Amino acid sequence: MFRRAACALAVGLTLATTSGCGASIDGVTGISVTADGRLLGVIMVCGHDIVGAGLYEEGDGRQEDTEIGEWTPDRPLEAGLTTWPLDSPTPGWTATRSPGPLADATVYSLAGRTGDSSWSARSIDFTTADRDRLRPGRVLYEDYSKDGEEVLRLVPLPEFEATACDPHTSTLR
Repeated sequence: MFRRAACALAVGLTLATTSGCGASIDGVTGISVTADGRLLGVIMVCGHDIVGAGLYEEGDGRQEDTEIGEWTPDRPLEAGLTTWPLDSPTPGWTATRSPGPLADATVYSLAGRTGDSSWSARSIDFTTADRDRLRPGRVLYEDYSKDGEEVLRLVPLPEFEATACDPHTSTLR
């Protein structure tokens, strides 16, 4: 978790690829739920196209994170907001791998990505307890405070859409 936060902070502050941290950030990933409690992926693409998303189960420090879900939209996601259910196929998306039920006390990470890994959407780390506190129309996502501390934000979907890519209200710079 510390490694991911340090890398995201470095990328967010410099907007340049740094060694060991991966792609530059040009979007923000979050989670929400439907009215019947199904988990939704949420991506606000700020500029560059995003061509897919992956859900990872965090490793224990000795092993790598394991991808347990993978989704590809029929067309690359362009600037703007997109949501899709993580538990079943949906029109416009192909699920290469479906995650199945999520386990308690496990940390998951959802992130959007490009085909060549040159850009990505900032990931969201969450547990089933985080998911359980969600309500329809609200988005949980990760951001960084002005002093570089990782913070989880839970905001109405319209606020997420209006501010996630704004460098004046977000650390996406």
